[in-house]
Amino acid sequence: MVYKTAMIDVGGGFRAIFGCGVMDRMLEDGIDVDMCYGVSAGAANMTSFIARQHGRNHTFYTKYAFRKEYASAESFFKNHNFANLDYIYGTLSNHDGEYPVDFEAFEANPTGFTVIACNAEDGSAKYFDKSRIRFDDFDIVKASSAVPVACEPYMVDGVPYFDGGIADPVPVQKALDDGYERVILILSRLRDEVRQQRKDLPPARILERSYPAAAERLRERYKTYNDEIELAKRYEEEGKVLILAPEDLYGLNTLKKNFEGLEMMYRKGYAAAEAIPKFLNK
Repeated sequence: MVYKTAMIDVGGGFRAIFGCGVMDRMLEDGIDVDMCYGVSAGAANMTSFIARQHGRNHTFYTKYAFRKEYASAESFFKNHNFANLDYIYGTLSNHDGEYPVDFEAFEANPTGFTVIACNAEDGSAKYFDKSRIRFDDFDIVKASSAVPVACEPYMVDGVPYFDGGIADPVPVQKALDDGYERVILILSRLRDEVRQQRKDLPPARILERSYPAAAERLRERYKTYNDEIELAKRYEEEGKVLILAPEDLYGLNTLKKNFEGLEMMYRKGYAAAEAIPKFLNK
């Protein structure tokens, strides 16, 4: 039986290199899906996957990410963004950049693409369509990756957006509601980790002053994430979802990295992808 298939990459800053390993292995094995759902850094990973650019994401995480222009305190003080989204998804990625997205291949690939962001003004989840990625215009990926407080909200068509992980961090229900029967879910935390609220409270207090609705979503993110993971596990028991998650974080977190940890996380993702063919064909 041929199923309608989807893949979700939840992102997670530098931890999201796990998904790069998964997708590079899929490209090597010739595995496609019908739809990709990308959250934050997961949306960036999937842009390269859809363009079939094997190894591109690995280069960004293990080489470019160590430049001060990419992500640094200096970038934060200079641009009000710890991660310089315009540098990553513009200067490096545009047609004249150091490692451009193969836009022709991206557009030609029939795989659908949904990028999730959080509307900063009302806190709602926004599901951008693949068509909103245009030649030298990766604004929706920047919007989905704008970590609150570490980054300013990113404007798309006159509306400010924050990281999609605030509004719909694990969009498994969205994928199933859209009609996909088999869902590969790529996490960048341990599969049984219970997210805590305390880390989100200080940035939520800062955000409250300018974007109260987004601040409220940030305060509730721990619950949204935990509930969506529990739902994914229930669907996994029914055979509808395959959860791929690292067994260790190797010293990485959203904004913290080390070369050895990145390389280990990538390799673990590559190895985890071995489970995909059996899942899609059962």
